[in-house]
Amino acid sequence: MYTIVLDTPEVVAALCGPNDKHIQLFEECFGVPIVTRGNEIILMSNDTKLTEHFENVIMQLAHSPHIHGSEADEFIASSLKQISESGNTNTKVEGIHIPRSTKAVYPKNARQAEFIKAIQTHDLTFGIGPAGTGKTYIATALALQMLLEKRVQKIVLTRPVVEAGENLGFLPGDLIQKITPYLRPLYDIIEHLLPPFQFRRLEEDGLFEVAPLAYMRGRTLFRSVVILDEAQNTSAEQMKMFLTRLGPESKMIITGDPGQSDIQHGKNSGLAHAVSLLKSIDDIAIVTFTSKDVVRHSLVQKIINAYEQS
Repeated sequence: MYTIVLDTPEVVAALCGPNDKHIQLFEECFGVPIVTRGNEIILMSNDTKLTEHFENVIMQLAHSPHIHGSEADEFIASSLKQISESGNTNTKVEGIHIPRSTKAVYPKNARQAEFIKAIQTHDLTFGIGPAGTGKTYIATALALQMLLEKRVQKIVLTRPVVEAGENLGFLPGDLIQKITPYLRPLYDIIEHLLPPFQFRRLEEDGLFEVAPLAYMRGRTLFRSVVILDEAQNTSAEQMKMFLTRLGPESKMIITGDPGQSDIQHGKNSGLAHAVSLLKSIDDIAIVTFTSKDVVRHSLVQKIINAYEQS
């Protein structure tokens, strides 16, 4: 066995989490039992390579300020997951810290970390892949961060409206009331990440704009984060129209699942067409998720795999 002695029992307690809930994560990461005693954390192995790997990870986490406080669980889980996937003990986990929010968002796997980095470093980013991989959640969290850090002036939320063949004109209410049900998933994420009063204030100040994709025509979007959700339901013409709305100091984030298109049979999806057409442009990022990246209930991954194999 290999023992690491840390400064205090409190540091060990922070690493292990309430009721040692993180011990299982450490054991899954290193593949051997781990025990603690006072200010010691013990790896039940003498394998030289494994013990070096273990010590690097423990010391990196022990000296991080993120192991204390409300974000500790997400930070430690994110760190161990990415280290386990990459095998790199020097993996630096970058979270999304939203001003005036009690929550921080950490990537749950290497693909989410890649998506975060892509959005931060590109003005146009595609996130494509199956449901449950966190594409829309990550996009919305980053948009909130940029808005509340005053790097942009507003968030624009849009998606094509093709559900069940309905037409907006036949739905009750004004435009906002008509489109809001289609954008409910984005609102749910915002409400989860912000305190209720903060969400209402931003909404009252007009810092969120919701619009069906068709209403984007003719506009130039300045200093905004624009999220196009369910992009697999766009036509090639709609996608071209949307992409050319990008204005100065703005970012576009496009998410969708090519396997869940609701557009008319035989009509090419604008998402698949755009990804194929634009993949060679260096300034555009395309991050592809798979069923292995699903972070919802474990059954979701099994359901997706079953459909892919049918």
